[in-house]
Amino acid sequence: MEPIARTFGQTDWITITLMASLLFPIIAKSIYYPRFLNFIILPFNNKYISMYTKKEKLFNWFHFLMSVFQVINSTLFIFFIWRSYFNPTEAKNPYIFPLLLAGVFLFIGTKTMAQLFNGFIFNSYNTFNELIFKKLTYLNYSGIILFIANVFLAYVFIDSKIIIIIALILFLVINIIGWITVLNNYQKFISTYFFYFILYLCALEIAPLVIMGSFLK
Repeated sequence: MEPIARTFGQTDWITITLMASLLFPIIAKSIYYPRFLNFIILPFNNKYISMYTKKEKLFNWFHFLMSVFQVINSTLFIFFIWRSYFNPTEAKNPYIFPLLLAGVFLFIGTKTMAQLFNGFIFNSYNTFNELIFKKLTYLNYSGIILFIANVFLAYVFIDSKIIIIIALILFLVINIIGWITVLNNYQKFISTYFFYFILYLCALEIAPLVIMGSFLK
């Protein structure tokens, strides 16, 4: 019997990526089980937000683990969007996903640092820290949706545009809930710095999305 040469295809590295990303919530669950349970019901109950906003905020291991999980799956989802809608030929390039992953890490990291820097400028670091924590918590939760979508896009409904649209809608719904929570909790702060808040939205929320959309094209 002659050995059969097997090529390392896209499904292989996608499987490895999905399994690797899954390690992070598994570790988070095993170490921070009560916190993980509160996190899972986040869209239906804001107990997680009320319990942990004042305690550890951005810089804690649970938040870090779930953020890495979210970033990996966000990047993989962006890859599927790019492959399905924009450039299926170049998507076969083995360097595309690592470049996208580095770009998303850099994007979120730079954006977060810029937002915290705004907190220093307005002498409201703690408020900005809490605000960013809440937004990123909902973003991290949406990583679960993207993980499920990625599994479907990789193995069940391969590159299905319907799955992509459904996942995007759910992603937006979860993050809109997060934004509504932030706006409700910080109405007084926002009204005090309303002009700067509009500048913040344009510079650090809308503009980066436009840039990312232009990059995908």
